[in-house]
Amino acid sequence: MANWNGDIAKIALPTPFAVGDVNVYVVKGDALTLIDTGVKTKRSKEALTNGLGDLGLKLTDIEQIILTHHHPDHAGALDFFEKDIPVYGHKNNQRWLTISDEFLETHNRFFLDYAKKFGVAEELKNKLIHNRDEIRFLSERKLHGYLAEGDELPCLPGWKVIETPGHAQSHLSFYRESDGVMIAGDHLLAKISPNPLMEPPLLPGGMRPRPLLQYNASLQKLLDFPISTVYSGHGSEVAGDAVADLIQYRFERQHNRAMQVKSMLQDKPLSVFEVCQQLFPKVYLQEVGLTLSETVGQLDYLEDLGEVQTEIQSGVILYSIA
Repeated sequence: MANWNGDIAKIALPTPFAVGDVNVYVVKGDALTLIDTGVKTKRSKEALTNGLGDLGLKLTDIEQIILTHHHPDHAGALDFFEKDIPVYGHKNNQRWLTISDEFLETHNRFFLDYAKKFGVAEELKNKLIHNRDEIRFLSERKLHGYLAEGDELPCLPGWKVIETPGHAQSHLSFYRESDGVMIAGDHLLAKISPNPLMEPPLLPGGMRPRPLLQYNASLQKLLDFPISTVYSGHGSEVAGDAVADLIQYRFERQHNRAMQVKSMLQDKPLSVFEVCQQLFPKVYLQEVGLTLSETVGQLDYLEDLGEVQTEIQSGVILYSIA
């Protein structure tokens, strides 16, 4: 049952994804605000309607929507709301909310190109591309306004924007200095470490983002803030006195994983896909997009440390110990 905690109420909504429920937040201010929407399914809409009902509200009472990032469990249900309701988020959301044919083509060309560079088996390459049927959980919407580092949230005095890219290139967290409350989307979760996901560069032909390096930098950034509570996109809240320890734990776990990857290169150079097969022997066939993102992230981290080097053979990038 949803309840107010001061001027914030959490509503947990079901998703069809392995991560389970997603949390959305109703925040009182000069406009009644919903932070994130859940996924675009009948079950999610029923749960959102019921959760708002617990608070004495209806869907039509929501006056504006603010997005932490574009992933379908967070932004997919924009279609539950009227087209004229203001929606705000990072500018990098928009390409995922417009879903033009041009963007789909750019997205698919990027992943097929990297599938070749990563040495992905031919029969798995199509798992990395999207078509219209596969993006049914997204809603098409034009952002009313863009949010960037240091901005105050519209109609929510005292709430400031922190850019926290890594898990998504569009990811934002929101912080209120007066009481140290943070709404962090998928940036910091109590029980799991979010997967920093590969995305096409913002400009076609540009350098691909290094999402794990971004994610680590964004985590480090949180240590500069006196936080009382982190409201997360999945699972329970993180108390402020646990934030620094949790971030350090995430860093250590990730570093240890990278050292495990480095040990795989002891005998011979390997492609990203060959490392991925060793790192995720049971699931890489089913979740090749997620597992490749994790794998190349660890290799980016090792390369940034100077622990590995690369060479290209027959169009495939091979990694070896430096």
